[in-house]
Amino acid sequence: MPEGHSVHRLARQFGDVFSGERLVVSSPQGRFVQGAALLDGSVLTAAVAHGKHLFLAFEHGLLLHVHLGLYGAWNFGGDATFRGASSIGAPRKVGERELYDDEAEATAGLRTESYTGPPDPVGAVRVRLAGSHGWADLRGATTCEVLTVAEGEAVTARLGPDPLRNRSGDRDLFVAGVQARRTPLAVLLMDQKVIAGVGNVYRAELLFRQRLDPWLAGKALSADAAGRLWDDTVTMMSDGVRDGRIITTPPRYWSSYAGRDGNGAGAAEQARDLPTPEEAHFVYRRQGLACRNCGTPVALTDLAARKLYWCPACQQA
Repeated sequence: MPEGHSVHRLARQFGDVFSGERLVVSSPQGRFVQGAALLDGSVLTAAVAHGKHLFLAFEHGLLLHVHLGLYGAWNFGGDATFRGASSIGAPRKVGERELYDDEAEATAGLRTESYTGPPDPVGAVRVRLAGSHGWADLRGATTCEVLTVAEGEAVTARLGPDPLRNRSGDRDLFVAGVQARRTPLAVLLMDQKVIAGVGNVYRAELLFRQRLDPWLAGKALSADAAGRLWDDTVTMMSDGVRDGRIITTPPRYWSSYAGRDGNGAGAAEQARDLPTPEEAHFVYRRQGLACRNCGTPVALTDLAARKLYWCPACQQA
């Protein structure tokens, strides 16, 4: 499932390429005909993400609410001025970047000099948005619905704070939410009512980076430690928005950075290339391999129906 950084990239892309445009909204698949009719011909005024939820606001006070779920994805295309990723969502290959490639997309017909409108839809396109310079197709989403502003606010009210919005009071809200529960941290980080946008990759990497036992009860975590966990989540997910993929290791672990001076955030800015998928994480999908910190084999188990990766030596209570 796409994690919060991907949905925030979606919101940014919709804002960049469609905001202020009067859009043609349709449902080629036929499953969203009534909803599309409510939005068709209206101006997109804003695009906002909260956790894994995307809200596209239109001039007449209605919202298109989308949750991609496990299989949802947006595909984009348009003329030479239409800048953005050609696809954001799932399923994606591990490590795939959500960035555009002008040459490849021109070859595939996703970016053309003489744009006359979107191509014929391919597959089950739930909803299509088309403007003067490009188009966006949604397939496979768990949720695709039209809401009023009040209904949209009710959706976000049920969610926890979003580290990528990081509004005033969100840090304290997260700390209080964690400390109020006896539930293991590894479960709390996946609870969208506690923190919105974190998925399985971020969960594993955050707990490792903070050297936290996945089974430690939230109630047992100090306020300072919970605050540091929030701060690292903000940093890591913000990096994901910038990079278009989840990278949690510093450059000293990357083959592309071999021989360069320095490490840490400054070095990351200097490095020309990003890491391979195998180099990008500390523990996620590295079961049986040596921990990058201590050499202990990374462990894998199932917790709350999701795979959990951790270092038994580094992450002790």
